Amino acid sequence: MELGRFLLGLCAFFYFYRSVSAESTCKLKAKFNLSGYKNVDKKKVVIGGMFPVHRRIASTDGNTSRVPVSSGCEGFNFRTFRWTQTMLFAINEINKKDDLLPNTDLGYVIYDSCFTISKAVEGTLTYLTGQDEAVPNYRCGTGAPLAALVGAGGSDLSIATARILGLYHFPQVSYCSSCSALESKFQFPTFLRTIPNDKHQSTAMAQLVLHFGWTWVGTIAADDDYGKYGIKDFKEQVEEAGVCISFSETLPKVSSPQDIQRIVDTVVESTAKIIVVFSSDVDLSPLILELLRHNVTNRTWVASEAWVTSALINRPGVSSVLAGTLGFGVKRADIPDLRRHLLDLDPYSDLLTEEFWETMFNCTLDYGRAQRQAKQRAEEVNGTLSRAVRGAPEGLCTGRESVAQLTNTYADVSQLRITYSVYKAVYAVAHALHNLEHCVNGQGPFTGKSCADITNFEPWQLMYYLKNVRFRVPNTGEEIYFDEGDVEGFYEILNWQVNSQGEVSYVGVGHYNGSAASGDRMTITNDSIVWNNEVLEPPRSVCSENCQPGTRKGIRQGEPVCCFDCIPCADGEISNKMNARECILCSGDYWSNDAHDACVPKIIEFLAFGEPLGITLIVISAFGALVTIAVGVVFVVHIGTPLAKANDALLSFSLLFSLVVTFLCSIVFLGEPQNWSCMTSQVALALGFALCLASIMGKSAVLMLRAQALKAARVDTLTHAHQRAIAAVATLIQAVACTVWLIVLPPYPVKNTSAQNIKIILECDEGSVVFICCIFAYDILLALLAFIFAFIARKLEDNFSEAKCVTFGMLVFFIVWISFVPAYLSTRGKFMVAVQIFAILASSFGLLTCIFLPKCYVLLVKPERNTEEMMRPRAKPRDGTLTGTSASLATVATEVNSTTASTSIDD
Repeated sequence: MELGRFLLGLCAFFYFYRSVSAESTCKLKAKFNLSGYKNVDKKKVVIGGMFPVHRRIASTDGNTSRVPVSSGCEGFNFRTFRWTQTMLFAINEINKKDDLLPNTDLGYVIYDSCFTISKAVEGTLTYLTGQDEAVPNYRCGTGAPLAALVGAGGSDLSIATARILGLYHFPQVSYCSSCSALESKFQFPTFLRTIPNDKHQSTAMAQLVLHFGWTWVGTIAADDDYGKYGIKDFKEQVEEAGVCISFSETLPKVSSPQDIQRIVDTVVESTAKIIVVFSSDVDLSPLILELLRHNVTNRTWVASEAWVTSALINRPGVSSVLAGTLGFGVKRADIPDLRRHLLDLDPYSDLLTEEFWETMFNCTLDYGRAQRQAKQRAEEVNGTLSRAVRGAPEGLCTGRESVAQLTNTYADVSQLRITYSVYKAVYAVAHALHNLEHCVNGQGPFTGKSCADITNFEPWQLMYYLKNVRFRVPNTGEEIYFDEGDVEGFYEILNWQVNSQGEVSYVGVGHYNGSAASGDRMTITNDSIVWNNEVLEPPRSVCSENCQPGTRKGIRQGEPVCCFDCIPCADGEISNKMNARECILCSGDYWSNDAHDACVPKIIEFLAFGEPLGITLIVISAFGALVTIAVGVVFVVHIGTPLAKANDALLSFSLLFSLVVTFLCSIVFLGEPQNWSCMTSQVALALGFALCLASIMGKSAVLMLRAQALKAARVDTLTHAHQRAIAAVATLIQAVACTVWLIVLPPYPVKNTSAQNIKIILECDEGSVVFICCIFAYDILLALLAFIFAFIARKLEDNFSEAKCVTFGMLVFFIVWISFVPAYLSTRGKFMVAVQIFAILASSFGLLTCIFLPKCYVLLVKPERNTEEMMRPRAKPRDGTLTGTSASLATVATEVNSTTASTSIDD
């Protein structure tokens, strides 16, 4: 728009200048230096064309002492010269047709844009003016009306020309300007093109990258609108899909060795194996040459349509760098007779063709110049002019050289893509002119249903027909129409493969159709692709390898999201897919497996009957019960002996019964906890030890009181009934407490998932901590009383000191349960139950051994000591030491020890 305002202001200035000066002329104070083709004589309509026949403008000396003349051009481009000849061929072909513009001969004005914006603007102004000197806003020439401009080459050039032509509503049909910015009808209202919009190509490139799973790519774009807009659309799409850009470089428009070297260093240092390039062949060529010089291989290039089939890039030796390249080419077609036209050139017809001929055959068509060059070479060799120079000088073109004999991109018609686009553009203008010419008055599209005159029409009138043109291209049958100024986005996917002669050929491996449904747009045959270094498998290009199941992505600070660390999931967490962002927590009854990729049921743990430890405990428990029963049998057999009579038989049997209960209740702790087993095991243990310790306490209490009576020389009035009463009352209290416990808050089985993460421990919950503490505290109280009573009576002299036996039994009981506490707290699961059972068994065996082993020893081994005399009480000695009946003392001691053991175990 700034350019438009400038031109309008310039036009107003010239209008004012012309009105005040009779001698003013319609020209600028400068000279344009344009080359091209022109044929307007006796033509009814003229079509303009603009092609980048040269690659750049030539440098100037900057002299301001003469009339300014725009720079000339250098760097002849055979490929774009073929495009120019294609336009001439198409116009000549149309002029020969009887069904297309039969009454109209088309003329042409074609200029060389030199791949430079300034030259494109010069050509546009000159084209609009109608003569060789440009005067903005004035049509100073006469003759055939101007129809449309076919051009102007690259996107930057077309943007510049379209801004000027849009001011005058002048049609422009481009053949290779694919930049997405040109789709704006607000900025470029008269711009049309026969090449797809780059939005389709950017989408196709993005889908190609995603198709092969590449997440780490580099990008290189030309420093123009074509490169900037194309790579911008590509980046937006791939980054939204999770692809990261390793580097993004820009190719300079004016080749800079420093910039090219910097880009090469970036490519070499990057770990990205995929490089997407949005650039023309002219801008990319210096980089490819530098990559060749540095032998940069093992990269896969994704090419845009502007260079994918360019002979400027595909030169000898380039296969080591670019073999395996994937790119997108516009539609290809064969144009009959075009090759004959390309070969049938008159080198003397015009300056541009003359330059082409001289560049092609490395000679000159100018006899005088050839003679001067030959003379200079001869003088450099021997200082004299040879006879050969006096004849036909060396280096002079004959004009009869054969273009067909040279292998050159100009005559190569195997990949007519942009050439075909030029062909379509010329035919689009011709069909629009045909429709304009054959408009029927009264049925026209303009005001009053009028028609335009083919010999004198306005540009905007032709623009109407161009926007609505619809035709089929000769020979190919492709239907052409402009949808909002664009054609359908169809591309062929090409793969650079090296043939047996070491040459690169373009092999089609798929296609992309932007008009198809979303899932059907890209079709590609992976097996047909040959990758760099002739590898058949697609390359991998990732910043970080995929995180396997069982790990999660860990973001690296300051780096792209594609660069990450794979962090193993914590215990109890899993990830069951690749590249998981978070680990999933397993539910309560499940835990992660070793690979952390699946939740598996936790191990169910309890002390089973059938496992070796369970069997061992059962055997020991049964052995203890049988030994206790055997002791009871011994007492029954010897029930009439003095030793058995001296001890209360009922209390002794109750003590033995309680020991049998404690031995057998340990078996109930085994197996999977159930409601009944939880209640039975805890209550049986509490009551068993209560009865045991109560019986021992009863014996110990009576033994202590009897000893005190003997010490005071009093008559011992205590009987067995007192022992039984003490034991019964102590046991009854525990029984009442256990009953209340079972009614109010009984024990129940639970799944303990907090003790160990990987296991579910089946155990019994006590129901109420208060109740169980009170119950087993009561057992401890009984054990303490039994121990105290037996300890007081321990020094009583007798043939059989039962007080000492009870004291030792209670000491064993306390040692076992004191050792049990730390062992119990330091274990988990089934081993905790095993420790508890071992404590029960050990304390039971201790009480049984300490209290009943001495008696059994007398009954079975020393029966001679089992007499009334040995059981009779002894008189008090002078030193005041008390003596007591061994039978009574032994009985008391046994009861105390039994009571203490029961209380301690229950604790």
